[in-house]
Amino acid sequence: MDDKKAPANQLSIEVPETIASGVYCNFAIVGHSPAEFVLDFVQVLPGMSKAVVRSRVIMTPQHAKRLLLAMEENMAKFEANFGEIELRDGHSSAFPTPFGGPAGIA
Repeated sequence: MDDKKAPANQLSIEVPETIASGVYCNFAIVGHSPAEFVLDFVQVLPGMSKAVVRSRVIMTPQHAKRLLLAMEENMAKFEANFGEIELRDGHSSAFPTPFGGPAGIA
């Protein structure tokens, strides 16, 4: 019998290979109801009028609040190490600047 177990207050998390490489997104949409928050992570390509939702995460309001607090804490640590992240358009919920302008020419 294997006696190697994680301590009672520690969670062992496994990331399957199909998820480990991640999904790129450059836009997020957040919606909510009284029971849940829905986060859609979107990939927007320049010059395209259609974007693709690459991942959808649904969570309780309590977990959404925990995520918000964790993001705030990690953003503060990141900016302490690497400097403030400036938003070019000055507004956090605006559409990404390069995607609202004219289409590129190839």
